[in-house]
Amino acid sequence: MNRRLLPVAAAAATGIQVGAAMVATRAVVEQIGPASLALLRYAIGFCCLAPPLLVMLRQSPPLRFRARDVAPVALLGAVQFGVLIALLNYGLRTVPSARAALIFATFPLMTMLLAAALGRETLSAARTSGVLLSIAGVAVALGGKAAGAAAAAHDWGGELAIAAAAFSGAACSVLYRPYLNRYPALPVGALAMLASVAVLTVPAAAEGLFGAPLQLATAGWAAILFIGVSSGIGYYLWLWALARAPATQVTVFLALSPITAALLGALLLGEGVGTATIAGLGCTVLGLWLAHREGLPRQTRASAAPRNAGHSRSG
Repeated sequence: MNRRLLPVAAAAATGIQVGAAMVATRAVVEQIGPASLALLRYAIGFCCLAPPLLVMLRQSPPLRFRARDVAPVALLGAVQFGVLIALLNYGLRTVPSARAALIFATFPLMTMLLAAALGRETLSAARTSGVLLSIAGVAVALGGKAAGAAAAAHDWGGELAIAAAAFSGAACSVLYRPYLNRYPALPVGALAMLASVAVLTVPAAAEGLFGAPLQLATAGWAAILFIGVSSGIGYYLWLWALARAPATQVTVFLALSPITAALLGALLLGEGVGTATIAGLGCTVLGLWLAHREGLPRQTRASAAPRNAGHSRSG
């Protein structure tokens, strides 16, 4: 595969994974508290990353984090994995999934505006049009579900929680870049997940996670295992893509998540796929093409080479 397409493929895979995880979360979130589910999610995710991380740490030269970088990466992890997921899980308890998906679809728009405000990216007509078109694709794909959700009584607390989750992810997507320029994605992701597990221990304990064994059906445990394993793999791909492409061009692929959820609902739950879903998918694909029309900046491609060559910049 063309090197330029690899970050695109990784970002697309992550967008699909997020949609699948949202379906699984919706199925189990009523049986377990949002902080407890987030804790289990990233504890499992960290366990998935630990074996390859140990192999990497045994390589020569050894990988070392600068002391001044540990706290910022850990803080980003606590926000990205802990705060974001806890807010999203809280919102999903009261907000219909279609409305939640539409709110969360503003993630790439927030990323683009924040990256431009911080001078990390420049706004362009093609990229802006692509982001807006991808959001429109989500709205079209949700069709009657989104209209029905909009007509229902609003739970402003849940909706604000989902919007805050989207902003938290957008901010982290932009702020991760300096550390991904210094270190490989695997140790950055593992440290971030470990920090989130530590932070989530307190609210999970308040929900009673450690007070008594969880009473979940086999399907519930299977959903949690799927969410955790897919999150570990998916977030590694996410960080790997962020290290090689502008944050906006990576996050725009989150538009695939609600469409993935709709298609999985049709496949696994027997829900129909209407013309709105197909039209929304086409609109989203067109938006993704526009967002990537400019290609990767020259400096992004150049900076990837020394990072892939070894860990000499990590010490």
